[in-house]
Amino acid sequence: MEIKQIGTIHSPFIEASGTPIQPKFAKDANGTVVVNEEYAEGLKDLDGFERIWLIYYFDRVKNAKLTVVPYMDTVEHGVFATRSPARPNKIGMSAVKLEKVEGNTLHVSGIDILDGTPLLDIKPYAKRMDYFDVERQGWLGKVGNHEGKADDRFHK
Repeated sequence: MEIKQIGTIHSPFIEASGTPIQPKFAKDANGTVVVNEEYAEGLKDLDGFERIWLIYYFDRVKNAKLTVVPYMDTVEHGVFATRSPARPNKIGMSAVKLEKVEGNTLHVSGIDILDGTPLLDIKPYAKRMDYFDVERQGWLGKVGNHEGKADDRFHK
């Protein structure tokens, strides 16, 4: 298996504590994604999309865990039933708003990713393919209001 870093994500968030835990909680957070020059040609036509998926590597997560207490709950769950960063493969994804493309730099908003995070891939968000109106949401359907901010529980 071969995975390459294709760029670097930049945001105002230096440490996990206080970082929004999902793009929904990061509406006012702006950032940039700098794609390595050798992959810049792959950005052709991306500016026609309102949202993009950023696929990235949780490079500062210390240990993978198979059960975790996620940010939005106080009960332990299997890691695959959460969006915890403490995953066996440390891969994250966020659907951020694409504001504009300038050369090999993407200007985004709604970013919930730590500054300097390695970028693995970009995919266009397409409502036609990515949106499902669901009824079952597991334990998340039972969680009340949450401030939407991380602490350092997965980065210690």
